[in-house]
Formats: sequence, C-alpha cells, structure tokens
Amino acid sequence: MQLPVADGRTVWRYSRRLLADYRAGLVGVVLIQAAAAVAALAVPWLFGGLVDDLRAGATLDLVNRVGVLLLIAVVIQTVFSAVGQRQAMVLGEQIFARLREEFISTVTHLPLSTVERAGTGDLLGRTTNDVDRVQWTVRFGVPRILVTSVTILLTLAAAFTASPATSLGMLVGLPFLILAGRWYLKRATPAYLASSEAWAKLNGSVSETVEQASAVDALGLGPRRRRAMRDAMKGAWHWERHTLFLRAVLFIGMTIGYVLPTAAIIVWGAWLVTNGAATVGAVTTVALYSIQWRGSIGELMFWIDEVQVATASLSRILGVNLVQPDRYASGEEPADSHIEAREVRYAYREGHDVLHGIDLDLRDGERLAIVGPSGAGKSTFGRMLAGIHPPGGGSVTVGGVKLVDLTEEELRRQVVLVTQEHHVFIGTLADNLRLARPGATEVEMRHALSVVGATWAEAFDDGLETEVGSGAVTLTPAQAQQLALARIVLLDPHTLVLDEATSLLDPRAARSLEGSLAQVLKDRTVVAIAHRLHTAHDADRVAVIEDGLIAELGPHEELVAVGGQYAALWESWRQE
Repeated sequence: MQLPVADGRTVWRYSRRLLADYRAGLVGVVLIQAAAAVAALAVPWLFGGLVDDLRAGATLDLVNRVGVLLLIAVVIQTVFSAVGQRQAMVLGEQIFARLREEFISTVTHLPLSTVERAGTGDLLGRTTNDVDRVQWTVRFGVPRILVTSVTILLTLAAAFTASPATSLGMLVGLPFLILAGRWYLKRATPAYLASSEAWAKLNGSVSETVEQASAVDALGLGPRRRRAMRDAMKGAWHWERHTLFLRAVLFIGMTIGYVLPTAAIIVWGAWLVTNGAATVGAVTTVALYSIQWRGSIGELMFWIDEVQVATASLSRILGVNLVQPDRYASGEEPADSHIEAREVRYAYREGHDVLHGIDLDLRDGERLAIVGPSGAGKSTFGRMLAGIHPPGGGSVTVGGVKLVDLTEEELRRQVVLVTQEHHVFIGTLADNLRLARPGATEVEMRHALSVVGATWAEAFDDGLETEVGSGAVTLTPAQAQQLALARIVLLDPHTLVLDEATSLLDPRAARSLEGSLAQVLKDRTVVAIAHRLHTAHDADRVAVIEDGLIAELGPHEELVAVGGQYAALWESWRQE
C-alpha cells in the first residue's frame, strides 16, 4: 500500500491559498525588486543615449554626467537588490514554516494502521527528500520567480520604448521557448513523481535493512536484502536519468530561445540603421536589454525545473492530508475503567485475518499476561486493547464506550501502549516530559522522574532545562526508557499494555529498569505481552493466543496443571 498523492488541481488550490495569505509580503518583494530592475534598465538606456550623443559630437561634460548617472543607477540597483533579496528570504522562511507546521501536524495525527500498511519508506521519503525539495523552492524559488518574471516584462517594455522596430528581434526566440516549455511541462511532473516514489522505496529498503541488521544477520538475509537495495537503486537511477534527459531538452530549447534574439537584433538593427529606421544608440540599447533578458530567462528556466520537482514533492506531501481517519470521536464518556473485547477481528491484508474473534473481559487492577508462539497475534491484540488500531470486526470498549469513539487525548488518559522502542526528542528534558502533559508543572515533572527512579536527571547542572537528543546530552537506552516511563506517570492512565518494554536493553539495564517499571505499574491494570514466560508466572491470569484465538485463559498454576498448550510452552521455556 502507498500513501495517497494529491492531484494537480489540489496542489494548485493549496498553493494559491498559501500565497494569497502572504499577498502583502509578496507584493512588497515584487515592488522592491521591480525598483532594482528599473535601476538596472537605466544602464542600457544611458549607454544607448551616450552612443548617439557621441556620434553627434558630445562634450566631455556630457560623458561625465552620464558616468555619474550610471554610477547612481548601479548603486540604487545594488541597494534595492540586497533589500529585496533579504525580504524575499524572510518571506520564503515564513511560507515554508507554515507549510512545515501544517505537514507535521498532519503526519503526527495519521492513523497508525495506515502508516504501518504503507511502510516506513514512503512516509520517510515524504518527510525528508520531499520536504527538502519543497523547502528549497519555497525559500528561494518563489521570490526569484516573481522577481525574474517582473524583470523580463519590464525589460521587454523598456526595449519597445527605446525602439519598437528593433525590439521585434527579441521575439524571435519565443517559439523555441514556448515549444520547449510545453514539451517539458507535459512530461516533468509525472516523471518527478515516479522519481520521488523510487527514492522513497530506496530509502525504505536501506533504513529497514539497517534498523533490522541483527535479524538480517541472524537469518542469513544479507544477499536477499542487497538484491532488494540494488533493485531499488536501479529504479531510482532510471528515473534520475529520465528527468535529466527532460532537463537537457528544456535547457537546449531555452538556450536557443534566449541566445537567438541577440544575434537577430544585431542583424535586424544594422538593416534598420542603414535604412534610417533606427539609430545606432537605439540598437545598442535594445541589444544590451536582450543580454540582460538572457540572464533573467536563464534564471527563470532554472526555477521552472525546480518548481516541477517541488510540485511533485508537494503532491506527495499534500497527499498525506487525503488519508482518511480510522476513528471519529463520538463525545461519549466512559462510565468506568473496565475494558472489554468482544469478537475482535483484524487483518493487515484484506481476507487474511490475524485475529479471528477474540473475547476478553479485563478485570480492573489485574495483571494479565498474553503468551503464545511467534506470529500468533499477541502484539496485534495488544494494539487493539490500547486503541492503536480499530478492530476490523467486533469492538474493544472502556466503560461501555468503544476506544475508537474517544478523542486521542481521552484515549491516552485511559490506556497506553508501552513498546520496546523509546524516543528522545531534541529539546530539554522538560520539553520531552511535557509531550505527555503540556501543562505539567516543574514539581509534577520532578515527581514523575523520581517515581521511575531517574535520579540521574538531578545531576545535570541545568536540571529539567538540560538539552538532550541529537547534538546535546545523549541519554543511555535505560535513561531514555525511564524518560518514556516518566511520561506515562504524567499521563496517568488506568491501564497499560506492555509489549516487552525492556527486551531491547542489555540484561543489566533491563534488571535495573524493572524497579522503575514496577513503580509505574503500581495500582494500574496491566496487560503484558510476554515473550519471556517469567512475566506470565507472576501474572494474575494468563491468556494463551494461538492462531488468532484465545486458546486458554486462567492463572499460571491452573494452566500448568491442565497440561495443555500453556503447560507445553512453560516446560519448553524452562528447559531453554
């Protein structure tokens, strides 16, 4: 499955709305740059006039005055260009900040079920490569496109003002510009979309292989993963070559289109001068304008290509907005903290159920261990109980209300999933803790850290304001997990679903973290997905899941005494 991609109409509507919100800033940038362009246009005009004056016998004083005016024009152009460039950069940053915040807001609220089905590569490509491409064009391209467009129009107007007849030569290249542009635009966006998808596939293949390197080594999958990466790389290389070919054709056509007019003006202008229809100075002015025009068209040509890249990337970014939510809050409030699962079914692929109708009545305050062979559906059912995924059939309720009918905020106050993964975000310790409860006070955050035994936090000179994460203080895996547990203390849910929260830590760190975890579990309902059966031994009840169904349910001693599937698992684990 791949995340949606927005169509051209959606991208155009969004771009127009975004730019309309910054209309005042855009107009300001255009006016400033237009002033710089007018000052630049004064230079050829003065030169052309000087040529005619010299032919007529101009004095040295006139030449000096023209020189002073040329110097003033250059200074004005420089000042306005610098101011305009700065304003354009500021405007680009503002627009991109808005785009980035909207995108991050959408991504962080994507249904996890959709993200998992799509895979990490597609979303990773959109949040890295695609964002970078749009960022470059928004920050630099949008202002420069406006500026170069205005400059081209003003240059053309100035040329026809200086000599309408001579300026006809500037139109000679238009057919080449139009044909090359139309040919390119028709093919560019689909090609760049395919290129982005190919790079996303490559990113996903590389990142998944690196992240699961231990599993790849253990299962001897190295050759297979290398083949997968080579195939992904071939796809990316194919589309890179194709888009390079498109750019080459565009550049050739554009180059002819803006070089030809200068030659045409000189030849055509010479004929006009010979027949008395234009002066040498007028031809000089228009020829200089055509040279200035070349620079502006060349820059516009460059940004036209970049815009196609950005448009394809923006289509993928906006496509995230098209993902349909997997739940809608009903506004109902749970009557209590009692969690029930009824006829729960789930399939990652349609027609291939992982869970086949599970019933479970979770008792308040109990510790339930879920065990079973690998692939039986333990973690999937745990995610159902935590409200991560809506069931494909049946329901999971808390206090009589379906988990999927709760808002995300209310859901996390009821039940939280604690996984093997732990995340430290760039920012202060306080920033990391307030992800769980934005309004948490310093006293509450210190209490949460003390509950999980995170005494190391007090050793930092800046305390809760200590910067952590990439480029700052690096927390150990055990410290990072304690930080995650402190967030749970701040959330204060009544039910926790544990999916081997300490299994990725080394044994010594895992043992020291057991005490922190015990404090968090105190007085809460706990569902522990147990891959190591000592967890099941200490639980109040054990649920054995096999082939997507609860095969056995009861206390450890009773299940061992029955001599069924759990007893076999227990005996096998003890022997290992």
